[in-house]
Amino acid sequence: MSSRAFRCWELGFLLLYAAAFYLIVIDRSVHLSNNYRGKLSGLRPGWIPGHLNDISDAQWRNFRGNLPILTIVLGCFTIVANVLRYWYNLKGRGMSFIWILTSLSYLLYLHGACVGYILLIASLNFLMAKIFVRSKYYLGILWVFNLSILILNRIFEGYSFSLFGQQFAFLDNFRGTFRWHICFNLVLLRIISFGCDYHWSHKNSLFDQKKHMQRCNICSSGTACYLSLQERSVHGDEYSFNMYLCYLLYAPLYIAGPIVSFNAFATQMDMPQKNYSLGQITWYGIRWILTLFLMEAMTHHIYYNAFAVSGTWRQLSPLEILIIGYGVVNFMWFKFFLIWRYFRFWSLMSGIEAPENMPRCINNCYDLETFWKSWHASFNKWLVSYSMCGLFSHL
Repeated sequence: MSSRAFRCWELGFLLLYAAAFYLIVIDRSVHLSNNYRGKLSGLRPGWIPGHLNDISDAQWRNFRGNLPILTIVLGCFTIVANVLRYWYNLKGRGMSFIWILTSLSYLLYLHGACVGYILLIASLNFLMAKIFVRSKYYLGILWVFNLSILILNRIFEGYSFSLFGQQFAFLDNFRGTFRWHICFNLVLLRIISFGCDYHWSHKNSLFDQKKHMQRCNICSSGTACYLSLQERSVHGDEYSFNMYLCYLLYAPLYIAGPIVSFNAFATQMDMPQKNYSLGQITWYGIRWILTLFLMEAMTHHIYYNAFAVSGTWRQLSPLEILIIGYGVVNFMWFKFFLIWRYFRFWSLMSGIEAPENMPRCINNCYDLETFWKSWHASFNKWLVSYSMCGLFSHL
């Protein structure tokens, strides 16, 4: 048998195996969901007749429930920003003011009076950067200060205003709808990105642009890839307070990311990304809608997460537990896939390209390393660029 024929037989066997596997898993999952429906918590009447909907996951329930208002708000923000950009030919400085105003209105709804905490910590970090940015100890100061802030945020659960005096206690009634110190985890990553990029802009770059262009298909075609945008320092004027604040609060990526570096953000705020055409972004959105319907079909017919939350899985056989566990992991993948790509879609519509989280399906990850790099790809890029590996490479 020739090598080509063998590969064809191998492919056929693998396809047959995959089809049989998923048919068995789906069939067994549907039967389990129907049999244990009365014992599962987190099921609510759904929009598919005759089926309950599994909304036992709080994160998915909140995102799904707020999806209409999120779409209206981010859609309006995007339209306003793009119209003003093209009408008045706004560049980085002008667009940063537009996005600061829109993002602050967004944050005031989310966090209420607690926006003051975010602005205070952000301002202290910016002041620290301006004073110590040329110091060889700056990055150490940056990390220690912000890790301390992160720990204190957790200990004090976002700080009650009454801690600073009873005259401020009334502000605790205006804390918004979303805990600010949870979102601040991503803000902290952006603060560190700004500090590192600003500090490294005063040093000779180790990034070989010519060598990179020879190997990168995107850059050699005349546009700039994300890596190129990230590694090239922007002009000194871009490290301003308004661009910094715009970067921290940028509405489309504020809640969940993906995480984009300051250099890449500031460059694209001045000159919108060109790697995705309007048609490609539209298709990106259509694919997202189709994936949402697939998720809805799954949660209306198979109650994986409800089994995990209610503890009913303890009554199942080992094989059934394996099936439910496999289903829960896939449910989690779908959930984060939809959340991250939703916000990235609006970012692309606004001209900012962020790294793609979950570029590979979870069932196409063969080891733990591949799984991690694919699951939260933008955070992995951040770790490589700004954690110990990135810091040592710039010493």
